[in-house]
Amino acid sequence: MKLRQAIFICWFAAVLQCGCGGGPQAGSTSTTTTTPTTTTTGTVPRFTHVFIVLEENHSYGEVIGSPSMPYLNSLASANGLATQYFADAHPSLPNYFELTVGEGTSITGLQGDSYSGVVSQDNVVRALTGAGKTWKSYAGGLPSVGYLGGDTGGYLRHHDPCVYFSDVQSSPSQASNVVPVTQLATDLAAGTLPDYSFIVPDKYDDAHDCPVGMSNCTDAQELAAADQWLSANIGPLVTSSAFQNSLLIVVFDEGDLTDLQHFGGQVAAIIVSPLAKPGYKSTTFYEHASSLRLMLEGLGVTDLPGAAATAADMGEFFK
Repeated sequence: MKLRQAIFICWFAAVLQCGCGGGPQAGSTSTTTTTPTTTTTGTVPRFTHVFIVLEENHSYGEVIGSPSMPYLNSLASANGLATQYFADAHPSLPNYFELTVGEGTSITGLQGDSYSGVVSQDNVVRALTGAGKTWKSYAGGLPSVGYLGGDTGGYLRHHDPCVYFSDVQSSPSQASNVVPVTQLATDLAAGTLPDYSFIVPDKYDDAHDCPVGMSNCTDAQELAAADQWLSANIGPLVTSSAFQNSLLIVVFDEGDLTDLQHFGGQVAAIIVSPLAKPGYKSTTFYEHASSLRLMLEGLGVTDLPGAAATAADMGEFFK
């Protein structure tokens, strides 16, 4: 087990026992910050497609400027970079729900990544469907289309938030939008990309675990594997004609497990679009709900689930 994981486990155990520490109260996995946001100007444009790619468990300072991630840093340099963007919690799942439900701790029974309940709150799938928009969750390691089961191989269920939604659990047609990540290249080539795409590499390619074939590795090796995956799988999307007037967000779900700033740590969030201001760096305070708001507003969806309705607007990134 890595040192940073061991440190976090000891800290989290202490918090659960005594309710102390700088994060949420005992038993909590997320919270709402009261940090004020800077007023920004700019209008969110209407996008043809929106895409979000999730990476794992590294803080801003480990990623931005890292020689292990030349491709991601090239995207950050050429597009928009949120320099004051913070995750909402440790561990992963509350952050994935913040990005798709706009809520974390209010989800009944959510204590961490082992959550096995069904989420009935308003969510991104319901909002998109209600607005007549199409969606897919492209998941690395997913064994089959519509799979709603547990972890298998490189697939981690708690990195695939849409499979928890009642809208998906109760509808085979909606479940069919949960597909292996290899389908992304197929849909791109066929011109059948959905309006909204939630993209998660498997645990070997998202900087969560060591790359395939390695039982021990450094952070640099984890990040290098993630960067190579991004270059190979997201690079063709960004340079395609389908990406005209579209949006890509690449963001880490949470910071290093010892990074407790605003509970989830400071993370890299890159805003990629032909409509983005080139080389723009924002100093506005953002959390995951702002990304949810940006994606839905950019598709013309007016239903903004949970905290997305009041989250800081990200219009400043665009021309």
